[in-house]
Amino acid sequence: MSGGAQPGLMPLEQAQQRLLSLAESSLITETECVALAEADGRVLAAPLVATLDLPPWDNSAMDGYALRLADWQGVALPVSQRILAGSAPQPLEPGSCARIFTGAPMPAGADTVEMQENVELDAYGRVLFRQALRPRQNVRARGQETQVGECVLPAGTRLGPIELGLAASLGVATVEVRRAVRVAVLSTGDELVEPGQPLEAGQIYNSNRRLLISWLQRLGCEVVDGGILSDDFPRTREALAALQGVDLILSTGGVSVGEADFLGIALREAGELTLWKLAIKPGKPLTFGHYQGVPVIGLPGNPASTLVTFGLLARPYLLRRMGVQRVEPLAFEMPAGFIWSKAGQRREYLRARIEQGCVVPYANQSSGVLRSAAWAEGLAEVLEGRTLAEGDRLRFIPLSELLG
Repeated sequence: MSGGAQPGLMPLEQAQQRLLSLAESSLITETECVALAEADGRVLAAPLVATLDLPPWDNSAMDGYALRLADWQGVALPVSQRILAGSAPQPLEPGSCARIFTGAPMPAGADTVEMQENVELDAYGRVLFRQALRPRQNVRARGQETQVGECVLPAGTRLGPIELGLAASLGVATVEVRRAVRVAVLSTGDELVEPGQPLEAGQIYNSNRRLLISWLQRLGCEVVDGGILSDDFPRTREALAALQGVDLILSTGGVSVGEADFLGIALREAGELTLWKLAIKPGKPLTFGHYQGVPVIGLPGNPASTLVTFGLLARPYLLRRMGVQRVEPLAFEMPAGFIWSKAGQRREYLRARIEQGCVVPYANQSSGVLRSAAWAEGLAEVLEGRTLAEGDRLRFIPLSELLG
């Protein structure tokens, strides 16, 4: 069963649409040409148009024998040539067939290929075709994959191994892509220490910095590491002033309206920030605004909250700024392998995995437990105001969809 959300909180969809609208108004328009070897994760700035047919000629889909179907009258045909992939065949001699291998060009005059398993050779090496033949069987037609002038990949496509392989098959060596988004990553708080340093009383290691930097790099962003900002207003102001030429300031913690949130105070001094209270759990507080004209997104500081809000909000915002149109992750309807007896007022995103075809959540869903995400395979969405019995359907978002 389901009910309503908590009044006064912003629904997730509304926050997503606001961010995407803001991203549309500040698209990265600068482009550059890069080699395919450097284009993984980048976004096409211009359509990829085929400059040749694929395949460039009719070719055989099988190891076998190529013939002109009209020549087959039930009498064995002599083999007039042998055609390997990468070779240029001679026109087929009338009344003969050609030994041909997978991917080899069809000889002029041939219109059919029979696989080698379906033929017999007589004592003179002539070929007997034992099964009924069809015109064009086992022949890959010229241009069946792409034709000259066809748009193969539209602008806004994120390039991955498959897209790069397709570009290579067309002979493309360089592609025009959007300039990478430059993101400054800031952490705040005297309690944070970088790994490798000793911990003092009350301190914890900074996990969010590594989480976000790695994630941003996977998305094809250029990261400016702003380090940890101490709880000191003058130093915070100096660190912000040193940020030059970035497209986004991304912070974790310290940008709300508290008197000790020095980053928030410094940002508002030279810009404007608004605090959004989201109807999700984890990740209720999110800040958006501008500092000296540069967009700012402030994520909550707890690691699981950082994970959820970046994946569901900051990630689509960044992709849209790079010109990607389809930014929502794929999600799947799955049966719940657990009971959810208390309906919440916020939509919950549980770190979960698939076991025996059902969604099973991690036992500890605290927003401070990042281990839950390392164990999980995705986020299970429990709608606000809803209870679940085992077997009820819910949406499951694979982490692979969010992290890539």
